[in-house]
Amino acid sequence: MANLDPRAKVYLERINQLPPLHKLEPQAVRDIFAQIPTVEVELAPLAKVEDKLIPAGADAEINIRMYTPEGQGPFPLFVYYHGGGWVIGDLETVDASCRMLAHLSGRIVVSVDYRLAPEHKFPVPVADSYAALKWVSENASSINGSASDLVVGGDSAGGNLSTVLSLLAKHQNGPAIKAQVLIYPVTDMRFDSPSYMEFQEGFGLNRDLMLWFSNHYINHEYDKGNPYVAPLSARDLSNLPPAIVITAECDVLRDEGIAYAERLKNAGVKVEAVCEKGLVHGYFTNMSVFPEQIKATISRITEFLYTIDQIVTK
Repeated sequence: MANLDPRAKVYLERINQLPPLHKLEPQAVRDIFAQIPTVEVELAPLAKVEDKLIPAGADAEINIRMYTPEGQGPFPLFVYYHGGGWVIGDLETVDASCRMLAHLSGRIVVSVDYRLAPEHKFPVPVADSYAALKWVSENASSINGSASDLVVGGDSAGGNLSTVLSLLAKHQNGPAIKAQVLIYPVTDMRFDSPSYMEFQEGFGLNRDLMLWFSNHYINHEYDKGNPYVAPLSARDLSNLPPAIVITAECDVLRDEGIAYAERLKNAGVKVEAVCEKGLVHGYFTNMSVFPEQIKATISRITEFLYTIDQIVTK
């Protein structure tokens, strides 16, 4: 048994009481999570929080939520993509963490409610996420933000989308991304790393559930080799934004996050890799259980972004 943090043990006791999610239909899984009682948590102070509908393609709109810290601005920007295997999750599941992120980093955090699979399979979540990135870049001044200091980041599937957007922005010549913040990101679709074997059952996110997520997300088996699905399969990772890659020690996704950080480093990208000891998948968005751990992770992120600022301004 892994050396679990005491709070991780409490969290897993709750999660492991849920029925086998991979045997259910997506809407049933969403309904289960929607019925879990909300736990009141202390919310970080901010100047304002605002929801807005923005265009995503010719015939669709998606919601974003903007968290503006206290101060004068214009503020640097952080576009955040939530986790949930591209199938579940929304603005509410990451709300408390995004509030703390905006407060501690001094950035406007824009949380993106991209459309979910299987109703909207790949590449729709990628396209929505890219549309939101472009909207934030093009409308930065109207939200008191600075387009010249724009970071992307997210957890799990949102970490995956952040890696993909960094690749896509390189291939499409913009928008300019200053850094990428990848919190236990999905980077591979082979599900066969040592951490998959070690934590495949009983640690919250298991191997069967990841297979379920991926099967709902992709259209064809060959999509698993598409770098916009599995960025670890990309041939060229050079000239990408600096990255901080944060993994949880007791998580099936640990090894592919570490492998992606190593690939970036070998491609000449500035990388900081952090493995949070004793923690499990999902900790970053569970403020009621992991407030101190989330705060510590955000402090690491803020310090990393500060070092990027120092490099850029020299």
